[in-house]
Amino acid sequence: MSFSPHPSSLTGCSSIQEQRDRWERKRSRTARELVQTEQRYCQQLELVTTFFVEILKAKGTLKQDIREGIFSSIKDIHSANQSLLVHLENGYLVKGLEQFCSHLHFYNKYVDNIYNAKKVLEIQLKRNKAFRRFKKLQEARPEFNNQKLEDLLRMPIQRIKQYEHFLQDLAGNTSPESPEFEQLSRAAAAVCEVSQRIQDNTQRHENHLQLCRVQKMLKGRKTKVLAAGRWYIREGWLKIVPPKGTEAKPRMFFLFSDMLLQAKRLSSLHPTSGDKFSGQHAYPLQDAAVEKVFGHTRSQGGLLSLTFPRAKLLLMSNNQQDLNDWYQCLSSAIRKLQSKQTVVHQRDELNRRPGVVPPSSRRPATKRNMTSSDSSDAPKRMKPSDDAELSADASSSSCVIL
Repeated sequence: MSFSPHPSSLTGCSSIQEQRDRWERKRSRTARELVQTEQRYCQQLELVTTFFVEILKAKGTLKQDIREGIFSSIKDIHSANQSLLVHLENGYLVKGLEQFCSHLHFYNKYVDNIYNAKKVLEIQLKRNKAFRRFKKLQEARPEFNNQKLEDLLRMPIQRIKQYEHFLQDLAGNTSPESPEFEQLSRAAAAVCEVSQRIQDNTQRHENHLQLCRVQKMLKGRKTKVLAAGRWYIREGWLKIVPPKGTEAKPRMFFLFSDMLLQAKRLSSLHPTSGDKFSGQHAYPLQDAAVEKVFGHTRSQGGLLSLTFPRAKLLLMSNNQQDLNDWYQCLSSAIRKLQSKQTVVHQRDELNRRPGVVPPSSRRPATKRNMTSSDSSDAPKRMKPSDDAELSADASSSSCVIL
């Protein structure tokens, strides 16, 4: 028989204490790193507010609205972070972070303006010679360590990402039984919301750039791609299989969240538009359906059958992987539109007062009324912004809306 040198109860207490000690060491290390990085961050914010914002205001080089367009709420951010730094340096970690989270709306304002700030800055550097010279002189100061204003304006965005990691580490290394655990968890959640806002804004900006790129690829201004709520998904060449068995014709297709745009390349002999396309058809994805004809086999390529309320397409690709990707993207886009449509209908049903019959159902159900309501059913279910864009295209564009 063997005997343990320590009772089991003492061993359990020892392991719990060791875990707490490890938590405390990690927490202390994270807190120390937070203080050190906060000191450097506040110094850089002070340099920007002093040598750019305040001096520009005193000199009158930029008008107030232009200054605010570039620097947004950076002075308020500096003030909030200065207060946080005082708390951190005096050992009031949790209290300082909790108070700091009440000022995160300054970061939200800054985050929402960051891409506009970049645009305004580029315009001023191009048009305002005095500002261009001023920026160059300020950036040459040794305090900035060869950093450009464009990089300095990104600091609050980058700092939010750092806060997210710091707070998650602090909460993760705090005992759930500690009263500070809830406070740190709330602070981490608040910072994560701002971080998610940054990510959402980045995605919207990248999507806008994609829409602008596609718009420039299309000849003329008749075929409109830019529309509120529209998301770019993918593009590529597919062959249209005609119904009467003639030769399949290659066409460029652009897939968006609400429509599939078919385009044809212009003549390469054109002096200025040889690399552009002309829009031929815009197929709304609302009430559309897609299925593989024999693309599910392991053979090379396959066919996709697309059915729309007023048209049908048979598309072919010799690349199996490319065809599968088209199928997945189309299926996902159609499914999302249909799910939104279902939610809208459910809300309409819930908003109706009980016992009140809708006016449309009180009308006599003549054949004429049934026919007209069926023909206008699909456009009514489209999103307002997209519907307006598509109807505008139909009236003023050579791109046919089907």
